[in-house]
Amino acid sequence: MDTLSALFHGFSVALTSYNLMWSGIGVTLGTAIGVLPGIGPALTVALLLPVTYNLDPTSAFIMFAGIFYGAMYGGSTTSILLNTPGESASIVTALDGHAMARKGRGAQALATAAIGSFVAGTIATVALTFVAPLMVRIALSFGPAEYFALMVLALTTVTAVLGDSLPRGLASLFFGLALGLVGIDLQTGQARFALGVPELLDGIDVVVVAVGLFAVGETLYNAARHRYEPEEMYDLKGSKWMSKEDWARSWKPWLRGTLIGFPIGALPAGGSEIPTFLSYLTEKRLSKHPEEFGHGAIEAVAGPEAANNASAAGVLAPLLSLGLPTSATAAIMLAAFQQYGLQPGPLLFENNSSLVWGLIASLYIGNVLLLVLNLPMAGVWVKLLAIPRPWLYAGILIFATMGAYTLNNNLVDLVILWVIGLIGFGMRVLDIPVAPCIVGLILGPMAEQQFRRALAISQGDLSVFVTHPISLGLLLTGLLLVVVPVLLRRRRAKQITA
Repeated sequence: MDTLSALFHGFSVALTSYNLMWSGIGVTLGTAIGVLPGIGPALTVALLLPVTYNLDPTSAFIMFAGIFYGAMYGGSTTSILLNTPGESASIVTALDGHAMARKGRGAQALATAAIGSFVAGTIATVALTFVAPLMVRIALSFGPAEYFALMVLALTTVTAVLGDSLPRGLASLFFGLALGLVGIDLQTGQARFALGVPELLDGIDVVVVAVGLFAVGETLYNAARHRYEPEEMYDLKGSKWMSKEDWARSWKPWLRGTLIGFPIGALPAGGSEIPTFLSYLTEKRLSKHPEEFGHGAIEAVAGPEAANNASAAGVLAPLLSLGLPTSATAAIMLAAFQQYGLQPGPLLFENNSSLVWGLIASLYIGNVLLLVLNLPMAGVWVKLLAIPRPWLYAGILIFATMGAYTLNNNLVDLVILWVIGLIGFGMRVLDIPVAPCIVGLILGPMAEQQFRRALAISQGDLSVFVTHPISLGLLLTGLLLVVVPVLLRRRRAKQITA
């Protein structure tokens, strides 16, 4: 009942005209971004971080959540009509969705994707509503040793998950940890790695780094890699509505996709790509028409799109309740929390309940807004692809530069922004994931503080981290996340060479 009361309070926050406006802006921006290939929700949230500096935190996070959800919707539109996935999670949708469009059934593919996303998003938000408070109750028993172990788990999670290569993931993480050391040591008051620059005594602003890596670095990479070419779009022909058979073949995949997407999205090794592929394989195995897969099976669009959106709500559960980012967008959301001096976790639910429950309630509202926005306007969104890419990239770079400067009105931030942006470009060229760097920069200093506190309480006894059951469990989980993929890769290599 406490959870329901808190949710109703959240609706009273999210349904104010001011917050409804930001939710509408978020879902519209998110849909537009999902349509454009190469510009994901992480880049957009990073780009908007400096602009929202003076905005009320609740309104800002309602908008960020709208962008996150909207991008998941928008990705399906270009996948189906152009065979160009806007997001990596929409790659599976393109397989059969575009085949349906070629057969003149693009409208039905878009409809099953939009309704499936609505169903999955709503059910997954209900799950988030009740799962997150349970995770918070566990986290409330944490002391400094457990928090340190949790942050180690968060650091290893992102490093292990977001890169194909462990060394590259670790390189990105250590770069972020090194950036986190710059500034004044909070316990001794000594300056560290400030190089005599007074502006660096407060440390490197995480927002500047996020904008540099995600907005500047990503944009330079996309501009260097892609050449703008006009796309061929398939027109929406025939009936715009799903037939009885389409409904009968879609509703079960929607539910199964939700069941697959939410828990995997909430897991450290989850993300949105794995559940969409799993959903596709599940539907192919259960379908009465497996021969249609790859040639325009509606189940192959319904299931993965539902899994995709359910995983987005799943990602928010560990982020809000424990401060664990399990995707690149979650890492940027973590940076957004720090911009407002907030730390996701159990204390966030206690001290900022209006923000947390307003954010969760806005997900219900955002789902409805997205359904209204996407079903009748799919053809309009695709026209965004007519924007010349040079204009788009130049606009992003100018917007990022102006945003970073307005944070503190000093030129040092601009120098840092472009140096970090060029490093981010190099990281993308070398296939080094950038999200671990952000997580290292945010969580590194916090892990250091909790480590010192735990040692101070235990009078320097390092065994405090392994004698507390929760701390030991979290550290062992982190170790498994690093070791198991390495062992699996070695085993696979031996099998290939044998």
